[in-house]
Amino acid sequence: MAQIKINDLTFCYEGSYDNIFEHVNLQLDSDWRCGLIGRNGKGKTTFLKLLTGAYEYSGSITGPVECVYFPYTLPNPARSSRTTMELLEELNPNYELWKVCRELDQLCVDPEVLSRSFYTLSGGEQTKILLALLFSGENRFLLIDEPTNHLDMEGREKTAEYLRKKKGFLLVSHDKWFLDQCVDHVLVLERQTITIMQGNFTSWQEQKAKKDAHALAENERLKKDISHLREAARQAEGWSNAVEKTKLGTRMAGLRPDRGFIGHKAAKMMKRSKNTQHRMEKAVREKEGLLNNLETVEELKLFPLTYHKECLIKARELSLSYKEKSVCRDVNFELKNGRQLALKGKNGCGKSSILKIIQGEEIENKGELFVGSGLVISYVPQDVSCLSGELLEYARERELSKHLFLALLRKLDFPRIQFEKDMSCYSEGQKKKVVLAASLLTRAHLYIWDEPLNYIDIFSRMQLAQLIRTYRPTMLLVEHDKSFLTEIGAEQVEISGK
Repeated sequence: MAQIKINDLTFCYEGSYDNIFEHVNLQLDSDWRCGLIGRNGKGKTTFLKLLTGAYEYSGSITGPVECVYFPYTLPNPARSSRTTMELLEELNPNYELWKVCRELDQLCVDPEVLSRSFYTLSGGEQTKILLALLFSGENRFLLIDEPTNHLDMEGREKTAEYLRKKKGFLLVSHDKWFLDQCVDHVLVLERQTITIMQGNFTSWQEQKAKKDAHALAENERLKKDISHLREAARQAEGWSNAVEKTKLGTRMAGLRPDRGFIGHKAAKMMKRSKNTQHRMEKAVREKEGLLNNLETVEELKLFPLTYHKECLIKARELSLSYKEKSVCRDVNFELKNGRQLALKGKNGCGKSSILKIIQGEEIENKGELFVGSGLVISYVPQDVSCLSGELLEYARERELSKHLFLALLRKLDFPRIQFEKDMSCYSEGQKKKVVLAASLLTRAHLYIWDEPLNYIDIFSRMQLAQLIRTYRPTMLLVEHDKSFLTEIGAEQVEISGK
């Protein structure tokens, strides 16, 4: 068992005044199946890149094995006629074909895809092929960054089963179910510290809930103690001042007051007051320390419109095609007020196309599709990578309240410092939060979300699930996070492909 040792690691990006990591000391065993958890913007990808030596830092990172980052940087041009096998050779000239085929078999992928153009494959197939290349190497510690974003539900199940049989990786994923299936340790980037523990996400969450409950209970106790301490300090100071004044008092029975004794007594009372004050300040510091890592999930609010008819959308034997090429067929579902319906199926089976035709896009179709007249729709697209420009201008264009928009982003743990930046500089998770916040602030009859949780951290997913459970907006969504769909109680409709 080899160890990767991190000593006194401190790092910030050039031009920034905030350290992302400060004096971090950790040890990772190279045969762990470890999950990396944290809010968007906490530095998960940065941490992986530091392990590969991609950035300069202070401190040291040592280990007997090479750290390799996934996903690979694909060569340009982005789309070409080269075969998948040729692309793999370009990514790793020393790869062994038989080992890649062995891994593909474990991922339930037919090796014949290696002879096809890589860019004609679905996102899920591409991810699995690149994972096969990654795990075909030896004596390496693998850094896997959000592999599930392009995998459908079946693909996630196969990949989780595959990773469960492997070892020696650090995995970033925001899918609770996926993490629970394939990790045996978790490394958590909390608000003030970094925690490592044995177990999966659920076991960490249970321990964290107990720890947070204790911190909150202790916080309430300390609030009461501080109130008592303040009153005691006030009384002691008042008594001290009252005693001090008697030094200048009148004679009693012809005797002068013993000013030395009175001054000594007043000083003792003042010292007691100061000690009480120090105890109070220590208690305040203790309270603040307890709550540093408390992960609060603030309540979001939603104000959906109510449609005047019970049924908003109905599909009967619906089939879609592009240029006479079938996309999906025989789709049947009905969406009523206050219901949440998730379209389920393999990548490329036409789920996103159904969302588009409902919004009025011209797509060849057969069968019956009823969409209620006058529907106000709030839409979250799957791809938000092209988002750019000023954040407040984005809000103005959509006629959103500036203050509510920024407040909602803050509730989603969006850093204030990002408000002034061009949105093109945001991480993918931050871009998705911008679009989700805009959707939530839009009063609509129907919320159509196409894979809304890609790149969104676990804690924000919990907030969104709580929001939907509370307000029950009418929703039609495509999402592959099993835990999320279960939590919101979404009805699932299977879409069969061509």
